[in-house]
Amino acid sequence: MKLSEIKNAVDQGLTVCWSNSSYKVVSSHPRSYQTEYLIKCLTNNSCIGLTWRDGITLNGKEKDFFILD
Repeated sequence: MKLSEIKNAVDQGLTVCWSNSSYKVVSSHPRSYQTEYLIKCLTNNSCIGLTWRDGITLNGKEKDFFILD
């Protein structure tokens, strides 16, 4: 999935995962001034940014992101 597809899916309330279902893409409150997108590990609640500091480069390969059915 491309960055824009991931963000749009999360904003629509779909469950987007990275690599496996233990890593979920989450966002800050949708009414925030600037929404942050994070990859959250559900087993230990740690998070990393969806992208590098440049806001463009994904922290993972596009092919490893998917929508959970």
